[in-house]
Parts: sequence; C-alpha cells; structure tokens
Amino acid sequence: MNKNFGKWFLTKVKKAIINYNMIENNDRIAVGVSGGKDSAALLYILDLVRKNSPLKFDIVAISVDLGFGMDYTPLKEFCEKINIPLHLVPSEIGKIVFEIRKEKNPCSLCSKMRRGALDSAALKLGCNKVALAHHADDASETLLLNLIFTGRFSTFEPKTYLSRKNVTLIRPLIYLKEQTIKSIVKSQNLPVIESLCPATGKTYREEMKKIINQFEFIFPKARDNIIAAIDRKRFFMEDNPFKDEESRI
Repeated sequence: MNKNFGKWFLTKVKKAIINYNMIENNDRIAVGVSGGKDSAALLYILDLVRKNSPLKFDIVAISVDLGFGMDYTPLKEFCEKINIPLHLVPSEIGKIVFEIRKEKNPCSLCSKMRRGALDSAALKLGCNKVALAHHADDASETLLLNLIFTGRFSTFEPKTYLSRKNVTLIRPLIYLKEQTIKSIVKSQNLPVIESLCPATGKTYREEMKKIINQFEFIFPKARDNIIAAIDRKRFFMEDNPFKDEESRI
C-alpha cells in the first residue's frame, strides 16, 4: 500500500484503536459485513491496519443472511482477493420480522436478532472481538435520536465488553465521517450489494441525517463539532434503544 494513500484516513482509524485500546496482539476479530458500503470499508481498512502496523491479529468476515435473496458473490470475491475467510450465516430473520411478527419498527428487532446471530457465529469461530462498521455520523445521529426520543444525551460505545457472551464489540471507524467512507469505497471499487430490505431508507436515522445536514448547511462546522463534543465529553451509553437502529451496518 502506498503510505501517502492510506495516511488520510488510516491516521484516524489508528487513533481510535489506540484511544480505546480496541485491538491487541493475538486478537481474532470477526467483522460484521452486510454488503453495505460501511462494512465493506471496515473490512478493507482493518486489512490495511493488519498489514501496516506492528499488531498481530486475525480477521474473519461474517455475513448474516436475512433471507431476502441477496447475491453475496461480489463480497465473496472481494474476501478471496484480500485472503480473508467469509462465513455466510443463513437465517429467517427477514421472514420473522416482516411476515410473522409484522413489526411496526422492524429495524429494532432485526438488529437485535442479527447481532445475536453475528455474536454466536463469532464465538463458534473462536473470535474474542466483533468489529462493527458504525462511523462518526452514526454516533451523531444516535445522539440526536436518544435526545429527541428518550431524553438521554448519549450514543453508543466505541468499545464494549459483553460479559454474558465473553466478547468485545469494537467500532474502529468511530472517527471517520460517512463522506470519507464513501470516498474510500468509490476509489477502491469496494463491493456494495443492493439492500432488498423493505425498510431501507425509511428509518428515524434517515430523518436525523437530514437534520444534521440542515445544521451543516447553516453552520458548516456543525457536524465536526457534534463529533468532537461526543469524543470530548464521552457521551456514551451502550444500553440505549437506538444504538443499532441501522438497516445496514
């Protein structure tokens, strides 16, 4: 890898890893990949970190198939290219959420079930950590979701140990903005699989994204300042109803 290429985004990822002690030698990290841009970027970036840092750790990719008939071929080919094993976990989560339960708020139940399947698969594969692709914009949107809907000024933790499962969740992209991730995906031609989920683009999170965009239109530094405030004051709370309100991580 050209060092000048990676420096503009790897610096922030490495800062997050160091600040929260996310990765240690001999870790075996399961990366949750959904087929979306964020998780594709996470897999690509962690592979770069592994190849360009003194840390020695293993990576496995895990995709929980929700049963919507998505074609994972591009993701499989990408994983083969960077020599990372991909494990596809079949499920009927989509059917349960939309057909059996007919959830009015499908993202909440879906994310819990998907995370449960991901964590279980990670443990079976001998992983001690699970990496999720939430980024800085996700943290900002979650902060507003919690503030408006629950009256709590909090967002998700960059690193969380789940004692009942004996696994640690990490979010190495916490300092990267969504626009940066889009640039990485485009420049590296990373695989992005179209989501067939009926709820895609119809979540409260999408509304929060629009609000923050309006803030930024009025004051260009709004997004950066929200992100800086979160990191400075540590407005983190893992137990909140919107921590995973994301159709594709």
